[in-house]
Amino acid sequence: MAQACSFCRIAIGELPAHVVLDEPEVLAFLDRSPLFPGHCLVVPRAHVPTLLDLPEPSIAPLFGAAQRIARAIEPALSAEGSFVAMNNKISQSVPHLHVHVVPRRKKDGLRGFFWPRAKYESEDEMARVAEALRTALRSPA
Repeated sequence: MAQACSFCRIAIGELPAHVVLDEPEVLAFLDRSPLFPGHCLVVPRAHVPTLLDLPEPSIAPLFGAAQRIARAIEPALSAEGSFVAMNNKISQSVPHLHVHVVPRRKKDGLRGFFWPRAKYESEDEMARVAEALRTALRSPA
């Protein structure tokens, strides 16, 4: 555990949280600064800084929990859907992997992505980027 990590401290009961899911590998609790009421954070109990650091056997428990929370949000909060997201390093307010699961309703004011979008300069550039990613995926990590 990282001593200063607030999510680790929540996981061991040292800091209070409104816990909605408590499992051996995963914990989910309400975000203290929610986009909307019901905004949950799903975290691995073990201190893992980012998705890239998450051991493969922990992927299914984490994302299975996120899926169950997203499924429960709709009937529990009369939501029409959900927004599920995570940051890695950039914009990650707590350096402990966490998945945001946020209830959504039509016309709730949340406008897609919060950053500007850019188009590829050409189909050739798009093809080069796709090939670079395919090459990286074939290479051992």
